[in-house]
Amino acid sequence: MKNHLVLAAVSSLVISLAPGAAAAAAAAPRTIAWAPCPEDTTAECGTLKVPIDWDNPGGAAIDVAVARRKATGPDSRIGSLVVNPGGPGGSGVDFVVHGSGYFSAELRGRFDLVGFDPRGVGRSHPVKCSAALVRERPHPLIGSQADMDAWVSYNRRLREDCRARTGPLYDRVSSLDVARDVEALRAALGDDKLTYYGVSHGTLIGQAYAERFPGRVRALALDSNFDHSVDTAAYLSTAAAQTAGAFDQFVAWCEATPSCALNGKDVRGFWKGLLERADRGELHEPGVPDVPLGAYELVNTAFAGLYNPNWAELAELLAAIDGGSPQPAASAARDEEEVPVSTPVFCQDFHLPVADHAEYASLLRRQAGQARDMRYSPPALGRIAGCLGQPTPVPNPQHRLRVDTAAPILLASSLHDPATGYQWTLSTARQIGAAARVLTYEGSGHTVYGRSACTTGAIDRYLIARSVPAGGVRCPEVRPS
Repeated sequence: MKNHLVLAAVSSLVISLAPGAAAAAAAAPRTIAWAPCPEDTTAECGTLKVPIDWDNPGGAAIDVAVARRKATGPDSRIGSLVVNPGGPGGSGVDFVVHGSGYFSAELRGRFDLVGFDPRGVGRSHPVKCSAALVRERPHPLIGSQADMDAWVSYNRRLREDCRARTGPLYDRVSSLDVARDVEALRAALGDDKLTYYGVSHGTLIGQAYAERFPGRVRALALDSNFDHSVDTAAYLSTAAAQTAGAFDQFVAWCEATPSCALNGKDVRGFWKGLLERADRGELHEPGVPDVPLGAYELVNTAFAGLYNPNWAELAELLAAIDGGSPQPAASAARDEEEVPVSTPVFCQDFHLPVADHAEYASLLRRQAGQARDMRYSPPALGRIAGCLGQPTPVPNPQHRLRVDTAAPILLASSLHDPATGYQWTLSTARQIGAAARVLTYEGSGHTVYGRSACTTGAIDRYLIARSVPAGGVRCPEVRPS
């Protein structure tokens, strides 16, 4: 596994368990029966039974899949480190079974690494939908009111299909539901308090946990945060700005690096010319000459290269697209009847309404000013489109965080993260207040753990000793050659 994961209507939120539900939950302790994992017997796997509806703990239940690698230094073991790789849709079980090398030897020595597949994901009763219907997904860039109406209709049909295939869990897969599962997991592991590392969308789980169970927080390291207070306009504009900043870093690197495939060119001018050719329908998918490469797809290609970042590969790909050079085509997906879908998780965590195409077009113009060379943030537009028509109220609506914990919470971010921007981490830290500590990586890419000895060491020290300066930590950029 690579060292980095490859992969944004405010309402009130009830923070405490109802007394009856709390008593019922306390009366039914949950346990995990561990056994060697089928994929790798050096790790342990098991399941944790949790109710579909935590407000009805005696009702229908599902099994949450869990994996564990015990601490390599049992004499100095602190406890369990629960991890979530984000997504939404990332498998924490796979993360621990196959990717535990992501964490330092010191961290692996002091903690049992525990990963779980969140409800509705992976091995934990995944949300399933018709593969044929998923392939009918409209284009994410909405050009007219007819396009918007088509999206609303499609989303309704997809919800109905997925709900029929998945059952009642479909409507209870928000990060707030998952946070309550994490509390049950903490208790089943025998830890008095939770030590947690969450990435990207996994930071929403940590934020929700800190709100609902403040007294159970030992240490929460939240890497590359979502801001769970933004409305539609703020979500789009901030996502666009962070994408633009990440592209600026690519341009600066390419112009200063002889090995860059575009070195010696006016990179911004070259990119502008590619976009204009895409607008005219003159580009095609690499290796697939019969499939045109539109402007949205071109921007999305660049976004993928900014994510890790993979600047050298991005420059080579853009040069190949410009010259029409053949590139290996992506392998075709298997012809399956059902496929897992993670859209419901995001749509139950965010209410991002757009009234009509006139409002959408206005938001798009505003986003273009923020995104500059990149025009827009493709993931943000895709999520807006995918949640159009979502029934309200959503289970975990946006709100300003209300965290009342004495334990410090570490929030980490790259300055130039195209996916979950630095300003989202700063905003989240302001909402948390005095307990928040910020780790700033002065470079590019999504996620900061493993970027450098500085970032890894700072997160390790926090998780192990809960040690982090009140003023936070800044780590210098480590640039690729």
